Amino acid sequence: MLSHFILYVADQLRSRQFYSDVLEQPPRLDVPGMTEFVLGDQCVLGLMPHSSIQRLLGVPSAAGSDVARAELYLLVECPDAWYARALLAGAKPLSPSQLRDWGDLVAYCADPDGHILALARTAQS
Repeated sequence: MLSHFILYVADQLRSRQFYSDVLEQPPRLDVPGMTEFVLGDQCVLGLMPHSSIQRLLGVPSAAGSDVARAELYLLVECPDAWYARALLAGAKPLSPSQLRDWGDLVAYCADPDGHILALARTAQS
């Protein structure tokens, strides 16, 4: 089963550039209203402007909210390198990599819309 995770963003172009830089890949789809990145064989990250979801469903999104609304937990080989790249791309630093209670080494930052980006290496890696 292919899974899509969609983050609502204030500025699609800014978010596209941020995730292109962090993921070191171009989007697989980039049209007005949706940008998509392949995260794995069965997973896609979508970026949809707040205005698009409002137009699509007629409901407002939480644009401008300072409350974290989503977390993207990426398993990577070197969390420190990914964290540094995210910061260079404009992420807000939240916590450098640390061994967490559940056994993963994880660094946390926030993307330009305040979504939490967790960059992790499992204890088994």
